[in-house]
Amino acid sequence: MRYIIFLCLFFPFVTHGQETEGTVGDFYSISTPLTVSLDKKEDYVAPKKQKRKKNVYYGIKTKKGFARKGVGQNVELELFSYLKEPRTPDKYVRDIYWYDFDRQQIRKTRTFNPSKGVLLHGPYIKKLGNKIIEEGIFYVGTKHGRWVKKSSKDILIDKEGYYKGWPKESLVRFYDKERTKIKEIIPIEYGEKEGNYYYFFESGAIAVTGEYRLDERVGMWSEFYANRRGRKRREIRYKKNPFEKEFDSYIIKEWNTKGQVVYDHDKDKQ
Repeated sequence: MRYIIFLCLFFPFVTHGQETEGTVGDFYSISTPLTVSLDKKEDYVAPKKQKRKKNVYYGIKTKKGFARKGVGQNVELELFSYLKEPRTPDKYVRDIYWYDFDRQQIRKTRTFNPSKGVLLHGPYIKKLGNKIIEEGIFYVGTKHGRWVKKSSKDILIDKEGYYKGWPKESLVRFYDKERTKIKEIIPIEYGEKEGNYYYFFESGAIAVTGEYRLDERVGMWSEFYANRRGRKRREIRYKKNPFEKEFDSYIIKEWNTKGQVVYDHDKDKQ
């Protein structure tokens, strides 16, 4: 019974209220600019044309790189830009893209060690021979903007939109009307929940976090106490992948407000 109550408290996906552009109930799309007023109309002022600085994207300096794999007619060439100076990628985004010095290839991981490589930032093109088969742009190690995949016969295979690592369909909810205090982030891709989920206390500390894959909760989900410096309340284990049908989620561990273990699933089994 306690477990069912947890789901009701922290997953209020059904919301009510008047919807405006870019909102679903009281959720906003992840790409909605947080500083833009939806009510105030301002006179348009045409920006002055400025010469774009070479290898500078979103105000950040980069260097150019490439990676090659395959042989003969199957050689794939990746052209990319990477950060000249180390930066920390968004800790909430699941997929981080970077160039691995040792493997000499682009990798997608959940964590990034700057001693192992460099974060991708700027335009990206993948070629098969003379044909472009993938094209997009990175922002500090995350996918950003419009991404397109094509076959070697120039047939569109896939088209995606991102905002600094988050699929553009993702939803975000706030505590305040000014949209400065994030309450909840639901990752949405192709209409299904996909990626890292977060629920925050009003202080900004994480209350609940876990991963969705194909609309299913997977792996370990964690709950935290409010104002306890990130102290965990409980850990819940879900199936490893969304294709496991016969799996009952269960609490792994539970702690009291002092950080003492009050329940341990493994010891309880023994």
